[in-house]
Amino acid sequence: MIVWLNGTHGAGKTTTSALVQQLIPDSRVFNAEKVGETLMDLTPGLPTTDNFQHWPPWRPLVVETARRVLDYTGGTLVMPMTVLVEQYWREISKGLAQHAIPVRHFVLHADQDTLRGRIEGDTVLGPSQFRLKYLEPYAEAARTWLHGEAEVVDTTHLTPAQAALRIAESVKGSSGQQQWPA
Repeated sequence: MIVWLNGTHGAGKTTTSALVQQLIPDSRVFNAEKVGETLMDLTPGLPTTDNFQHWPPWRPLVVETARRVLDYTGGTLVMPMTVLVEQYWREISKGLAQHAIPVRHFVLHADQDTLRGRIEGDTVLGPSQFRLKYLEPYAEAARTWLHGEAEVVDTTHLTPAQAALRIAESVKGSSGQQQWPA
């Protein structure tokens, strides 16, 4: 199974994914951004773009990498990755479905002011114009398709630990398992 944590920058995907992984037995975090970074390292480079997700190989490589890891390890992959283009999400989810990999798709949501404050106040990455420029595309995706395709977890007033617990409990509730080890 894949537990996909979507949402824009500042929603808490990276922090929450590590906490979700601790709550779901036999799970691993797979950051699909690393697939994009691999493509960015090609020499000579691929055509110029502002986002590696626009490169057609990225989406099937994410699917294939996730499939191969699950074939090897079993269990659950927790994947923190922003996907705001509906066509890209459809391509990824269809690819995973073709391999019979169930996906639980969650969107970590926060209001625009909270997201902006988190990005501007980030003490690890620092303020980032790259991250800020995705606030409006996220809002548009949320209005038009994204929130209808996922379970929305509003992180505006939640800690990452609280969000992780909600996600893990939701996954646990749908898995048919009665009890997970603490």
